[in-house]
Amino acid sequence: MKLDEVTISRAIIDEFSKVFLDYTDVDVALVGGGPANLVAAKYLAEAGLKTVIYEKKLAVGGGMWAGGMMFPRIVVQEDARHILDEFGISYREYEKGYYIANSVESVGKLISGATSAGAEIFNLVNVEDVMIRENDEICGLVINWTAVEIGKLHVDPLAIRSKVVVDGTGHPAVVCSTVQRKVPGAKLGELGVVGEKPMWADVGEKMLLETTKEVYPNLYVAGMAANAVAGAPRMGPVFGGMLLSGKQVAELIIERLG
Repeated sequence: MKLDEVTISRAIIDEFSKVFLDYTDVDVALVGGGPANLVAAKYLAEAGLKTVIYEKKLAVGGGMWAGGMMFPRIVVQEDARHILDEFGISYREYEKGYYIANSVESVGKLISGATSAGAEIFNLVNVEDVMIRENDEICGLVINWTAVEIGKLHVDPLAIRSKVVVDGTGHPAVVCSTVQRKVPGAKLGELGVVGEKPMWADVGEKMLLETTKEVYPNLYVAGMAANAVAGAPRMGPVFGGMLLSGKQVAELIIERLG
């Protein structure tokens, strides 16, 4: 077989363009490709919802890749062990109730689980704003290439429509912060975007299932972003809460959208 460079280029452009156009109108748009949103994407897609993840960076997976302080291992507690099983992630019990897993394998399996279920992932895409309609309700996202932001170029963005949006952008809670800043009188949750407290793994993990919810019309929060919005503690390299948060936000949205 003789290869032709232009045919290769056309194949990539043609296929990507078709998919990108198809995903300008979706059921669920997840912002941030961290573990919570990857878990959510799998369950949402399996439920038949048209699901897309937008990740600003080249690689999805958030902070899970590096484990704790660049030791590529993560800890997951008993409550979330079933999610490791559902994604086929290997682990062993370190002490009773504490399970240790390879962070690199974990990210790979989460990505595989989400995409195999039918979710689409667009990396190197920066969500710079939301789209609104009557009563300032969110109805989509405003997107541009990450390279545009890095280069500080004046390039107008494009928009996509979505029934609901999930902010899974971690500590900065980018989407929620944008809404609070740009929508007059917007109040996300009880107090608005508070920002996370210092680390307290036990409390932060437990609170995460309380803070994972809809905080503004059609805007949900998951993972570390949920605790950041609510002013709950950070958790460190224990990821059970992240996985459970992703599953919970998916269940809330599936119940709503049917």
